Amino acid sequence: MHPALSVILFTSASGGGYAMLALLGLFGAGGVLSPDPLSGWVAFIWALGMVTFGLLSSTLHLGHPERAWRAFSQWRSSWLSREGVLSVFTFLPAGIYAIGWLVFEDIWRWAGALLSVSAIATICATAMIYASLKPIRAWNNLWTLPGYLAMGLASGALWFTLWAELMPVPHKPAYDFAAVGLVASAAIKLFYWHFLDSGARAATAESATGLGSFGKVRMLTAPHTEENYLLKEMGFRIARKHAQKLRRIALFSGFLLPLAAVLAALLTTHLVDLVLLAVAVVLNAIGTITERWLFFAEAKHTVTLYYGAERA
Repeated sequence: MHPALSVILFTSASGGGYAMLALLGLFGAGGVLSPDPLSGWVAFIWALGMVTFGLLSSTLHLGHPERAWRAFSQWRSSWLSREGVLSVFTFLPAGIYAIGWLVFEDIWRWAGALLSVSAIATICATAMIYASLKPIRAWNNLWTLPGYLAMGLASGALWFTLWAELMPVPHKPAYDFAAVGLVASAAIKLFYWHFLDSGARAATAESATGLGSFGKVRMLTAPHTEENYLLKEMGFRIARKHAQKLRRIALFSGFLLPLAAVLAALLTTHLVDLVLLAVAVVLNAIGTITERWLFFAEAKHTVTLYYGAERA
């Protein structure tokens, strides 16, 4: 699939933003956050800012952004619509939670719990937009949903931990959540890439046409004499050597190096751990964007089989 920058930014920024909101709600519901107004303002501006940036970026991919509101009407059957409804609904418990924190200087645990559940549900719905598309094997598999959750947790927990260390009032940083998210992300992506390379469940011209029993199916003539919309959007090609290089960048920059920085931050002084966490956040952002680009670039629609692709 053609990797559109708007969707890459959307899935990267909103995933981490909703995960940070989920952790804010979870830690608040657990009673380990103090209702300091300054730290609250920074936290909500950071998390909601990334969420809003991601959601606005997603509309840039639409041919008619002014019609985006119509997507909310199909929530009974469309994961895209469900994601839209949940993403907007999450602003409600986030607002209530923020009012309690910032205005009344009180952590309302019930609002925090509702915010956490709603934010996680939104990330799941975003993942299901892609996991539910059966014609695209790279997305329609068991690795897509846990991959989105793990990568969102990794980014959100890194942001949460840096925020918690920066604030003047003591909070419980999410080092453990960040470490778990980074390890899980690395493991899931390795299994996911192995799944792609193995050819498991891959569609072929024989399976797509149902003529496999007669032998090898080959294309006699191309459907078009020049590139069309389907080939541009659904037949994007990336050289294997380039994909392998980008996978290494995503793995090391996105997960392994940030994990090393997080573990080192646990053993250092306060100022040094802030620098290490800031480096981890930047590296994770670079790796996440790289992985998201690959997530779209390596996906092939089965329609490409009718244009000469060997498998999809």
